[in-house]
Amino acid sequence: MLDVQKPHYFVNPAFPVSEGEPKRVIDPATLADVGARADVTAAEIETVLDKVNAAQALWKDVDAKSRAKVLHTLANRIEATDFTECAILMSREMGKPYPEAIGEIANCAPIFRYYAEMARDEAGKVAGTTQKGSLQFATYEPLGVSVHIMPFNFPILLMCWTVAASLAAGNGCVVKPAELTTLSTLEFMKVFADLPDDLVACLPGGAEVGKALVDSRKTHAVAFTGSVGAGKAVAAAAAAHMKPAVIEAGGSDPMIITAHAPIAVAAAGAVTGAFHMSGQVCTSTERMYVVDSVHDEFVEAFKAETLRLRIGNGLDKSEIGPLVSKAARDKVERLVADAVAKGATVVCGGKIPEAHQTGWFYEPTILTDCTTDMDILHEETFGPVAAIVRVPDFDAAIAGANASDFGLGASVFTTSLEEAHDAHERLESGMVWINNPMIDNDALPFGGWKNSGIGRELGRMGLDTFRRTKMVILDHKPIRHEWWYPYPDDWFLDAGGRQIG
Repeated sequence: MLDVQKPHYFVNPAFPVSEGEPKRVIDPATLADVGARADVTAAEIETVLDKVNAAQALWKDVDAKSRAKVLHTLANRIEATDFTECAILMSREMGKPYPEAIGEIANCAPIFRYYAEMARDEAGKVAGTTQKGSLQFATYEPLGVSVHIMPFNFPILLMCWTVAASLAAGNGCVVKPAELTTLSTLEFMKVFADLPDDLVACLPGGAEVGKALVDSRKTHAVAFTGSVGAGKAVAAAAAAHMKPAVIEAGGSDPMIITAHAPIAVAAAGAVTGAFHMSGQVCTSTERMYVVDSVHDEFVEAFKAETLRLRIGNGLDKSEIGPLVSKAARDKVERLVADAVAKGATVVCGGKIPEAHQTGWFYEPTILTDCTTDMDILHEETFGPVAAIVRVPDFDAAIAGANASDFGLGASVFTTSLEEAHDAHERLESGMVWINNPMIDNDALPFGGWKNSGIGRELGRMGLDTFRRTKMVILDHKPIRHEWWYPYPDDWFLDAGGRQIG
């Protein structure tokens, strides 16, 4: 394990000590000191970018089969490594319950295997020729060095989603971890030891480090996951340098409980959708639209399931850990207070738990009687709060769900096939889950509409994010073509002009 009391950065396979000013890392559950991190210096950034670019120049020329072998070796290492300490660090840095921390890491190996094979499945396209004797095709090539700006909630899995695709495409990668999960991210970076030296790096820091990486002429693509405001800033900065960027921003995901919903299943699913990782998931259910005929029954079942949840330190037996920071909890308190002041009813929760006055805990909270004048229906809460809106029917539920500037995901519970199909066609979001919220699939694109982002992670689109195309026209037998200069005299207007057809 790394010495967490010293601020490090990473350039494969080394962990130099940073010359940046040390900052303390605080456990959000206990407020105890965890270790030290630092923003890397401008000189460290330049040195690392030079190394990654040099390594990428060699990596891009490795054939697809050999590149896939290296990525499979990396996946083998992930599967064989004991990540207990890494998961503990993650929990101590941001409060995630240990089972979720270790579970996140367990999902990393398959994404490297998927992209290892996807990248060698096809490398371009042969088009139907426009003229005899000409081979006309397009090829894929790497972009160069990609920058990966990561969130705190899934610091390792989401990193692997884009790093795996970028490496498979032939790029080098520079990760800027979330400030709040720097230590666990660095601990995980050891798995890249089997890759060529200097091909992957991790440079800790805040917004200024991220800006420097995006603005650098030594980087060539950007993958970002985070808030809407930061996402817009990154997208604008990347656009200013004509760099491709995939932006996965925030969400305020709706869930619809229809008149045909299986209430017991819906209540259990709603608990996971709303309160998983204390609601600090971009695809968390934040707004619920419940049809009037089942509203009261659902609320009672939802409350009963919610009251089963245990609150506590992520390293204890608990489903609900602390929020990541005081600022995060303050936001939740503000939104709940605004809703209550405007007429919302607190069904359960709505306060700091009496047994957990130390740390940034907040009880899982259900609000009913929510209306459109409440801020909680328009902002991303990113905490353990479910705001329920009673609606007369299915059409009103769809309308409410779509009345948002966000469009990341949406969930529906129904046993009606007609409603299921109608919902996925009408919901304005990049992802729709019917009777099974928050699931992802390596082979399917992940991302949002509206303010929730641009571009896609995972699937073939996730790979194409880190590749550029080149059109090639190859005539194997050189001839002089009739349309080349000089033009025949009868093509000109005074001689009647060239005719079409």
